Amino acid sequence: MSTQYNINKYVFGIDGFGLPFCDTILSATLAANTDTTVTVPGSSSVVEPTAGVPKFIAIFKYTAAEDVFVALNQTAAVPAGDTFAATTSEQNPNGKYVKAGDVIHFFTAASDVNVTVSLYSLTGIFQG
Repeated sequence: MSTQYNINKYVFGIDGFGLPFCDTILSATLAANTDTTVTVPGSSSVVEPTAGVPKFIAIFKYTAAEDVFVALNQTAAVPAGDTFAATTSEQNPNGKYVKAGDVIHFFTAASDVNVTVSLYSLTGIFQG
């Protein structure tokens, strides 16, 4: 079962504060310089017959003061140098829109970094 992402109508979807505790939480301790992945589950208890692929907001939490680079369906990596360059990785994102079957990649240069991913269902709320 997946917890529904219920946006507080009084703040017009600006934030997700006050969410219920999630029933789909995944966690791992990342090893240094290792691409670690998690696949978004392929089902949701709130899937409607015409809704198609279940959709979620993935909310991320990390060990304090550690950098974790996150990519969707591509290998994550730390920045390559001291000049700006295109990348597929984002540093410590708070939350992202994902779909069932997506593979989220995590990468850190530090050791023993904890990551938690809470998956709140959007199916039936948002069909973007």
